[in-house]
Amino acid sequence: MKNPLLESFDTAPFSKIKNEHFLPAFKELIEKAREEINVIVLQNDHPTFKNTVEALDYTGMQLDRVSSIFYNLNSAETNDEIQKIAQEISPLLTEFKNDLLLNEPLFKRVKTVFLEINQLDLTVEQKTLLDRQYKGFFRNGALLSIKDKESLRAIDKELAKLKLSFGENVLAETNAFELHISKKEDLSGLPEGIVEMALQTAKEKKRSGWIFTLDYPSYVPFMTYADNRELRKKMALAFGSRGFHANEHDNRSIVFEIVKLRHERALLLGYPSHAHFILEERMAKSPDQVQRFLNDLLEKTRSAARREFNELSSFAIVSDGIDLLQNWDGAYYSEKLKQERFQLDDEILKPYFNLDQVIDGVFKISKKLYGLHFSEMKDIDVYHPDVKTYAVSNDRGEHEAILYADFHPRPGKRGGAWMTSFKPQYQIAGKNERPHISIVCNFTKPTKTKPALLTFNEVTTLFHEFGHALHGMMANTTYKGLSGTNVFWDFVELPSQIFENWCYEKEALELFAKHFESGEVIPMELVQKIKESATFQEGMKTLRQLSFGMLDMAWHSNDPSSVTEIKDFEKQIFDETRLYPDVASNCMSTSFSHIFQGGYSAGYYSYKWAEVLDADAFTLFKEKGVFNQETARSFKDTILSRGGTEDPMELYIRFRGAKPNPEALLKRAGLVKE
Repeated sequence: MKNPLLESFDTAPFSKIKNEHFLPAFKELIEKAREEINVIVLQNDHPTFKNTVEALDYTGMQLDRVSSIFYNLNSAETNDEIQKIAQEISPLLTEFKNDLLLNEPLFKRVKTVFLEINQLDLTVEQKTLLDRQYKGFFRNGALLSIKDKESLRAIDKELAKLKLSFGENVLAETNAFELHISKKEDLSGLPEGIVEMALQTAKEKKRSGWIFTLDYPSYVPFMTYADNRELRKKMALAFGSRGFHANEHDNRSIVFEIVKLRHERALLLGYPSHAHFILEERMAKSPDQVQRFLNDLLEKTRSAARREFNELSSFAIVSDGIDLLQNWDGAYYSEKLKQERFQLDDEILKPYFNLDQVIDGVFKISKKLYGLHFSEMKDIDVYHPDVKTYAVSNDRGEHEAILYADFHPRPGKRGGAWMTSFKPQYQIAGKNERPHISIVCNFTKPTKTKPALLTFNEVTTLFHEFGHALHGMMANTTYKGLSGTNVFWDFVELPSQIFENWCYEKEALELFAKHFESGEVIPMELVQKIKESATFQEGMKTLRQLSFGMLDMAWHSNDPSSVTEIKDFEKQIFDETRLYPDVASNCMSTSFSHIFQGGYSAGYYSYKWAEVLDADAFTLFKEKGVFNQETARSFKDTILSRGGTEDPMELYIRFRGAKPNPEALLKRAGLVKE
């Protein structure tokens, strides 16, 4: 069978790929990568940076590319067959990774180069690559006994399967629920566009009436606008209990097994906890530092959050006689209070945020800042008709990247938004190979009468993911292992979060915020209201994020063996941050995909950590001008293009001139006075 995944390709050959191609391709490419590693190990020449460290970075190129294709499909366009293949492939990749990191002769060669580092004439990037590789070996078991290495292999193989199962269960629970409404009065309060979308969903399912789902473009507006409190409650209970039912998709045992195995793995490697292991290679360095960071923000936020919550509770009492505010009331009354205070809501703003116009705005802002040009391509293979592709070039007409964009929800697509890469940037044989970057979101769909009109939150989400994409597209390093987003996890959110700031700036909004019917540029009074409302209930929002970070650290910075009930454990952690009454049937951990499926275990704090960086960094743009060329060039040259070639704090100081000042975040959030 001719297998397109085993042939040479530039852009991913999606239309040629069949599910049956994946397993044979992975098996063959793993063997090919093993052979490449053996060439390094079996050579007689003395270990050098070029014949060992650099050679190792260039191994497994095709395997990496096929992996990125497969795992993005498993997230963005999955089905039962792909999920089954993932369960077969994941152990193979885990075994290969372990074989690499536990390869004693290979480690000896890398160690020899590492010990000679002071005698070698290496660039900063080369020193970083050598340091990363050396640490990668001993941090992942190279110094363990044979028996302990086997234990490590078994743990890693099981963890790989469990993470996949966790995500499959969350997706299944999300898809299993639908709120079917047959009475028109139950739609009271819902905007016309949301009602039309629910009608369209029902028709697609060959049903009468209106159907709402747990996908964000359906769930969030329903919770924000639906007047029917009982139906909001039904939606909230369904959303909050995913993975927490005594059925085939229950994630409780999986959560326990994941945290137990992560802890065992950390102990095996000589670390007190999984968090100690993870944070050694982060800007934060240790669980104590993260805990101090979270507690410090908590102390500075808690009183503001409680004041905001009391204000919201009073508003709900006066408005509708709600004497006890529940979590299914929060978004609804927050929106009403926000409308009363600022005369601003998403229904007023959405006509100015046609998705196509917002995409165009993102492109224009990228051109003004970094000289990038985007041309839509129709001849690049895609994995779904919804996906758009763009060729990206610079002001000199040189090719920079290819961008894939996938914006709308569908049954085979997990929730949320993310950026990934189908091809990394790197240099080899004098050629700078340019990256292929993808952003995947779940935005409001177009209807028969309206284009896709985004909420302001969806606008900021698009800017966030595009910030990640810029980090990937503008990468300009030598080695793929240090390119683009291959940086410390608590640094990776800086490019994404700083790009969100342009959503609030008049000069940027004027480029794209135009009424989808009249073409009128968004009125300046609305721009002013957007800026004024940006800090609305910021205390409550910050407290919520801190609670997620604290739950993550609680699972991963201690021995989890004493935890017997997930719900009881969560309640204890959330005591410090709880505003709404607890809901007995809901559980956060069983659908907390960031830490149990994605890469944020012992790292969720990094969203707030990066907010400190982005608030401080954007202060410089504000001082110099949001489109100031010198500042933009400096950010590109010191942050966006440099990837993980140096310690991130060094890169940040080079851009900003000093370490980040946490006061910038508190001031921007309105939690301290200017």
